[in-house]
Amino acid sequence: MSGHGFHVHGPHDHAVEHAHHQADDFASSIAVMTAILATVGAMFGYMGGATQNDAALFKNNAAIKKTEAANTWAYYQSKSAKQNLAELAMTLPGTDVERYKAEVTRYKSEKEQIKKDAEKLEKESDEWNKKSDEALHSHHQWAQATTAEQIAISLAAITLLTRRRWLKIASQGVAVVGLALGLFAWFHVDPIGSLTGGGHAPAAHAEAAAAAASAPPAGH
Repeated sequence: MSGHGFHVHGPHDHAVEHAHHQADDFASSIAVMTAILATVGAMFGYMGGATQNDAALFKNNAAIKKTEAANTWAYYQSKSAKQNLAELAMTLPGTDVERYKAEVTRYKSEKEQIKKDAEKLEKESDEWNKKSDEALHSHHQWAQATTAEQIAISLAAITLLTRRRWLKIASQGVAVVGLALGLFAWFHVDPIGSLTGGGHAPAAHAEAAAAAASAPPAGH
């Protein structure tokens, strides 16, 4: 300290002050990065929840259409039974053949329209199932992206405690991976599934369902 009250900084004072500012800058950068990761993770989490809800809603719509189709096929079967009885009545002696012949023609015509309605409902059910599978697949992608961001936040917290720069780099790397997964989910791209052969699972499931639906119930 000089006689005029001025503080004379020694070399060690500058070193301590510089280290203090470096520490503050390091902590500030981690804090900002954590806030950004938390925001991105929240957005990914919202999209994951939304797609999960969509998948459940679409699956419910598919079930409703499937039930309506089953009811329509049951109606079709009842018309087939009446047609069979009318055809049987035509072979019995003393019956009005022309009357039962007209009934058979009417039942055949009604059955054609009922069959079209049932097949249309089954097709709609398959479409809702396909949408549900796609939404659920997208949900899994958003969940992966959210998990990656959460891991990055955890690494950032450890970085702040240990002040290890390699942990900071690791946290940033995981964050980038999570961001890439989020972009893949947004654009409906699944490179991981394509590499493992699971990227076409929803389409394969839809094709199998369509093939199964194309075969009418027994007795048609």
